[in-house]
Amino acid sequence: MTSVLYLTCNGLLEPLGQSQIIAYLRGLSGDYAITLYTHEKPEDLADNAALERARVDCMHYGIRWEMRRFRRKPKLIASAMRLLAMFLFALREVRAGRVGLIHTRSYLPAAVAWAVWRLRGTPFIFDMRALWPEELITAGRLRRGSLLHRVIAMIERLCLRDAAAVVSLTHAAVAYLRTVYPAELSSQEIAVIPTCADLDRFSPPPDGPPVGPMVHGCIGTLLSGWFRIDWLTAWIATVAECDPAARFSIISRDHPARIRTALDPQGLLGDRLEIGSRRPEEMPDAVRQHHLSVMFYAGGAVSELGRSPTRLAEVLGTGLPVVANEGVGDVARIVRDNRVGVVLDDPSPEAVRRALDELKALMADSDLSARCRRTAEELFSLEVGTVAYDRLYRRIFGTEGT
Repeated sequence: MTSVLYLTCNGLLEPLGQSQIIAYLRGLSGDYAITLYTHEKPEDLADNAALERARVDCMHYGIRWEMRRFRRKPKLIASAMRLLAMFLFALREVRAGRVGLIHTRSYLPAAVAWAVWRLRGTPFIFDMRALWPEELITAGRLRRGSLLHRVIAMIERLCLRDAAAVVSLTHAAVAYLRTVYPAELSSQEIAVIPTCADLDRFSPPPDGPPVGPMVHGCIGTLLSGWFRIDWLTAWIATVAECDPAARFSIISRDHPARIRTALDPQGLLGDRLEIGSRRPEEMPDAVRQHHLSVMFYAGGAVSELGRSPTRLAEVLGTGLPVVANEGVGDVARIVRDNRVGVVLDDPSPEAVRRALDELKALMADSDLSARCRRTAEELFSLEVGTVAYDRLYRRIFGTEGT
């Protein structure tokens, strides 16, 4: 059986690890011997039940899980030590003949795999996910032209050029990259595999939408610098004025008090605004309690061309429409082309009211829920994503058609 080493700086115990890492690897584990290398945060390791479930899950699918503790301080030294440990592990596995392909999630693991490729010739997949350098600049965590920015840009260029295959989340990002790196990508294969969801878990409620006041939901991080929390605040304020019965449900691991201060600075919403976190296994039922889901990102920046929000796939999978903004990967095009929500032009009260009128007409369509689900199955199903990864693996291993 051909062997794959999957490198990620994320944790298997994080929601992303469950929805975007192990979910794919389960489907690939029948044909490949997979070793998964992760960094787990202390707060996630403290959940003994979740830790045991992850271990049992990996054992059941024959996935070898190599877990390392994520250390935060001192920041730069801790980051360097994590990468060094990842490199030494990958190099040792390659030298022992246990790795035929390295699959890397995002830039830093790709840099590790590139170094191993230079030393040993082991092919690697640069699963870039999004345009990370541009995301850091948009979030104010990196200055364009700085030494660190130049280093990350060099990693991007080398990995795009030398990877056995590149994976992007969006067509918009591919078009951008081909203008920036025409020579490096002249003969490079780039597969577009958007963020997928486990649609067996994220499915429509069997009894239809919940009865009662309209619940405007929002899931995921809001305080990362990549989410337009000012737009969400404007949306909530206008909706609350137009519909006194409306309720708002925020499901996030961010600090609840900080979110409430940002969204309801005057404290006018009271218990109409609910904020809290959920365990990964609780998320499908939590989303099914909403009537629609709101997602606004820092659209318009180059960074957003590569974004494919996990929440879009999960929300559509449950049959819910979305409210989104322009300039975020392929999101606006998907929403419009498939008529599965509305696109907000700007956060002004007038624009929000127009969007609410459009949303009201859309939600009167009896086929809306089925159309949302159908769109999720066609674009974001775990099966579609797994088949796409398997196709890449087979091409690299030279086993296509077998």
